[in-house]
Amino acid sequence: MLNKYARAFFTRVLTPFAALLIRLGVSPDAVTLIGTGGVVAGALAFYPRGEFFWGTIVITLFVFSDLVDGNMARQLGRSSRWGAFLDSTLDRVADSAIFGGLALWYAGRGDSLSLCAVAIFCLASGQVVSYTKARGESIGLPVNVNGLVERAERLVISLVACGFSGLHQFGVPHIEVLLPIALWIVAVGSLVTLIQRVVTVRREAAEADAVPAAAAGGGEGA
Repeated sequence: MLNKYARAFFTRVLTPFAALLIRLGVSPDAVTLIGTGGVVAGALAFYPRGEFFWGTIVITLFVFSDLVDGNMARQLGRSSRWGAFLDSTLDRVADSAIFGGLALWYAGRGDSLSLCAVAIFCLASGQVVSYTKARGESIGLPVNVNGLVERAERLVISLVACGFSGLHQFGVPHIEVLLPIALWIVAVGSLVTLIQRVVTVRREAAEADAVPAAAAGGGEGA
């Protein structure tokens, strides 16, 4: 749900910037690669050291490339299978860096193996949630379900919590508790979303498999 409305809003906001990049001769693929590189660098350079505020600022600046590259491709009329594949693949890389950076923090100076495990679960479950949709579509199923916590929700919840938790360094008391709460929300929400998608794929697969069986049965009766 958040993905639908947020994309519509930011697409309108970022369209002039996308048009400027096109006039400068920048390609959508270059924006995708630069954006992912910035997210990975921000997550792995700042989060493992507990620099959540500045890390989130850097990540947020680059994460909008996910909207800019698609906007550029539409303006150029160059939407392609390669672009969609590259964008989807690098999204997984960026997500892994964010939750991997948080896991490294809790495994080290954050000193909480339980939260390290939750961060790793968020990383893994996010990948599996994406895989279920991609795999379902690859076998011809629509996977028509709006999950409780999809990629947009995972990013917004995690980055907002990280950014506010980083204010602890500037003297804001007790604000750091937001990050563990957010990780648990993302973990539980991702699990629910995974179950929603698996149930949907099972139902759609059963319906699709029933059509040839019904057709064969009708042919024998005739």
